Amino acid sequence: MKRKVTTLIGDILGLIGAFVIFIIPFLFMVVNSLKERTEANLLNISLPSEFQWSNFVDAFSAQNYQILTAFKNSILLTLFSVLGLIVVGSMAGYVIQRRRDKLMGTLNALIAIGLMIPAAVMPTIWLLQFLHLYKTMFGMVLVEIGLQIPFTTMLYRGFMASVPRELEEAALIDGSSVPRLFVSIVFPLLRPVTATIIILNACTIFNDFTNPLYFFPGSENVTVQLTLYNFMGQYSSSYNLLFADVIIITIPMLIVFIIFNKQLVEGMTAGAVKG
Repeated sequence: MKRKVTTLIGDILGLIGAFVIFIIPFLFMVVNSLKERTEANLLNISLPSEFQWSNFVDAFSAQNYQILTAFKNSILLTLFSVLGLIVVGSMAGYVIQRRRDKLMGTLNALIAIGLMIPAAVMPTIWLLQFLHLYKTMFGMVLVEIGLQIPFTTMLYRGFMASVPRELEEAALIDGSSVPRLFVSIVFPLLRPVTATIIILNACTIFNDFTNPLYFFPGSENVTVQLTLYNFMGQYSSSYNLLFADVIIITIPMLIVFIIFNKQLVEGMTAGAVKG
């Protein structure tokens, strides 16, 4: 009985904490996005005296509908980066999990270090300029892949332990090549962790602010998060339009997270238990 009471108290405290950390800030943005300029500049969470739905229209049409270009760039960046991460991360995780030698141990240590060391901005810019990839979509995709490879590989490596070796041995005996073995047998079994990786990396890359700011500058290269930077520069005191812009660019990833939340939890749990 005492344990049940303790668990109930813990659940209540967790719900209160989640409400304070996540729900209240979101409600703050919503109510202020519907206020007129002077009222929104007070930055309180009270309801607006009159709902200003036109704020979303103004935010959407700001700077000659720049947000449309931003959504195009962010979607392309997210799509190509996630595809590259799935291909590279799954193959790297497979090799590291199946091979047991000093080289794989070294690679595993380097991947772990990559989880802790942040990107070096200036050397990366110099390298991109040397390769003539600075301010290009391809260069930005390579940066995002490089930053997310350690985390992606670790997830694939952990889940790979759940794939029975007997399946691979049987395929090799039947004459299958290693590439065909991986594509036809191993990779389809990685569907749960692949779904998790798609969701986590898509949200991370789509919501990335600093890396496109450093490595993908230019008005034609703007991403959805950089519209906040540009928007704040133009409307430094128009918080109603700023919050409206935040709501617009938050909705897509919020919908994705709600739809695939179950797959995310299942993939993370399976990887943790079986890895």
